[in-house]
Amino acid sequence: MRVGKSLVLLCCVLMMQQGFSQSFSAIDKHLESIDGRIQVSVQKYMGTDLIEEHTANAAQPKLPPGWEIDLSARPVKGEPAALDIIATFKLKSGNSPSTAVSVSFDFTSWSRSNYTLVPAIVYNGNRYKSIGNGYNPDYPADMYYNPKVPLTISNNPRLELKDGVPSLIELETANTATPSMCFYAPGKGRKFLLFTDQRSIHGNHGLSIRENATKDQCRFSVTAPAMRKRAAGFGDFHPSGDKAPDWKVGDQLSLVIRVYVQKSEGIPDLLTAFMQYRKRLSGENQHRNWLPMSHLSQLYATITSDNFRTYPVGNYYLPENSKDFQLGWVSGMINTYPMLALNDSKERKRVSEELDFVVSKMQGKSGYFYGGITLDGKIKAEKMHPAFPEPQAMVRKNADVLFWLIKHLRLLKAQQHSDEIRKEWELAAYKLAEAFIHTWKTDGEFGQYIAPGTGRIAVYNSTAGAMVPAGLALAGDYFKKTEWLEIAKASAAYYYERDVAGQGLTGGDCGDISMDANSESAFGFLESLMTLYQVTGDRSWLLKAEVQAALCATWTISYDPYFPPNSQIGKLGSRMAGAVWASIQNKHAAPGICTSSGDYLFKLFRASGNTLYADLIRDIRHAHAEAVNIPPDHITTDNLPGSSMERIQPSDAEGRGSIGNYIRTRNSWTETNGALMAFELPGIYVQPDKKLVRVFDHVEVRVLKSRRNKMTLAVKNPTKWEATVAVFSEKSKESKRPLATAAFLNWKKIRVPAGGEVVLEVGE
Repeated sequence: MRVGKSLVLLCCVLMMQQGFSQSFSAIDKHLESIDGRIQVSVQKYMGTDLIEEHTANAAQPKLPPGWEIDLSARPVKGEPAALDIIATFKLKSGNSPSTAVSVSFDFTSWSRSNYTLVPAIVYNGNRYKSIGNGYNPDYPADMYYNPKVPLTISNNPRLELKDGVPSLIELETANTATPSMCFYAPGKGRKFLLFTDQRSIHGNHGLSIRENATKDQCRFSVTAPAMRKRAAGFGDFHPSGDKAPDWKVGDQLSLVIRVYVQKSEGIPDLLTAFMQYRKRLSGENQHRNWLPMSHLSQLYATITSDNFRTYPVGNYYLPENSKDFQLGWVSGMINTYPMLALNDSKERKRVSEELDFVVSKMQGKSGYFYGGITLDGKIKAEKMHPAFPEPQAMVRKNADVLFWLIKHLRLLKAQQHSDEIRKEWELAAYKLAEAFIHTWKTDGEFGQYIAPGTGRIAVYNSTAGAMVPAGLALAGDYFKKTEWLEIAKASAAYYYERDVAGQGLTGGDCGDISMDANSESAFGFLESLMTLYQVTGDRSWLLKAEVQAALCATWTISYDPYFPPNSQIGKLGSRMAGAVWASIQNKHAAPGICTSSGDYLFKLFRASGNTLYADLIRDIRHAHAEAVNIPPDHITTDNLPGSSMERIQPSDAEGRGSIGNYIRTRNSWTETNGALMAFELPGIYVQPDKKLVRVFDHVEVRVLKSRRNKMTLAVKNPTKWEATVAVFSEKSKESKRPLATAAFLNWKKIRVPAGGEVVLEVGE
């Protein structure tokens, strides 16, 4: 019996709908433990106003006439918690102007206590008090000298703090370090992680989070393309200019999403899972090896040496774009460390002159330091309100001073220059440590801003003191003060429990943000945790450090973002995986960590054996090199070889014209962290007995021979400059011992000619 064409067509349609229904049901089953449901939709817009929406879900697996949806759900091999979802939308007939498509996940038993994360832009939902409508808003009077001041952020995308008000966060994938949305639901003991790709042919995807007024329902959506009403800027918003494309017959688009649903014991568990999974969908990125770290450090030394000045107030290396001196954070007494590491008598004398100037002119009566001073000797206040005219300084800068001053002293001793250490430097460090001890005993925290004249906390809260435990631990070890070490441990435990485990963020240690979550405090606190491990040998600090490193990973770009072909970055073909986002206010990535080599990540890799930490520091190191000015290839400043700047911009936070383009300026801190990486990180790390080889410099390594505790390696330099590569080789059992502050002085150096290859034997 012959079956009519119409009956065959009907059977096919029914089978297709049944397949869709099964896919919807399979996905809903995967989301069942968090009361989640999936739906797909076709949305029509007038400008950025949604005027029409058609949805399909398990109960109604049909899109409007003319549209076809192919929804597939596949388990991920070896990952039972993961599900790969591909939603392919196709227009089969007619035209559909100004149309976007979306995949959404609805959660029907949502709670405002859920921890919500969008990497590099939303932490704990950003559900905090907000002030201002622009960059670096002034603090109101009630934030000063107020121990009960709440954590306060600038005007960023956020879930609503007030009851009875619905929430909407609208982002594009380029606002994130990883295109991802995650949450931890303490009431259910579950975590949810969503990953997608960056874009389609129509541009970046949109990521949105909608919460109802009663905060018991929430929707996570991925939209192609992004259709935001407002784009997030630096503490403000502007019209997005997003435009939905016109569809014609045969047009199709696929959204690729991976979701994980797992049991969870808390925010730290979500963070470590995120770090584990963040590259699983995008895959491993491929770096460019083009700029040896040794060549970069030579350029840095030239720039910094040429910027040494003598002024009435004292002698110092210039900070960026100013003749006035700035201490810590992005400039003074950090940029001196790589100059001291050169072990050059002229630069050592200059470093000494800067230290003399700092300790004699910038320390207040309390022991705390002021943050800046003009070339003719006028103290610069960093925060002040008319009602409170006492000059204030950043707690973070004071933490930098203590930490880096002790590192300078240790380096001089390691270089056999102990006789050049001056008592005034040690006394200044001692007084500063005692000031921190007094503040902790008085207030039980370190605050965000301090008054160096009196030692009083001017602005409380935040994680601005993230590096204080590191400074106190080093100082306690240096001066043999057990009380300092005990308070270093107590304060680190406090920050970890309150901020990391309790809120899933650290923030407030930048001079141009409020208490916003930021990367600098995240990496700075990791420095503290690893310093405590270094000083005490207590491996419990490593467990906290692993969680903190995962938080740091949320700030670090995990893939190579797309940049417009005509942009500077696009033309250069730069690969920006490893660039570090600044803060939830300053929505740009940067070449490196402000201001550090990130050697604590290498130390954590070495101590734990977890290669994810090695991958992270390798990514950061390579992204830094992509933003260095090497005429004629990289033109980021006024043709100063080796200079760099802090803005790598994948998003439209500064306007669409800024995407992929550098601004014409120079930031000395990015140059400093490049030099620090060149000194404090090995170019090649080897454990011959474990056959482990990790490469961090811009060279390629092949294993020629491997015998018991010995390896023969071929090291190739594909760049156009000679490379002097630091090689650190040790037995695996030696990696369990904490690494000394100036361990890099003992690493073997090999010279590899430009384009050449050398053979290297390691082990015994």
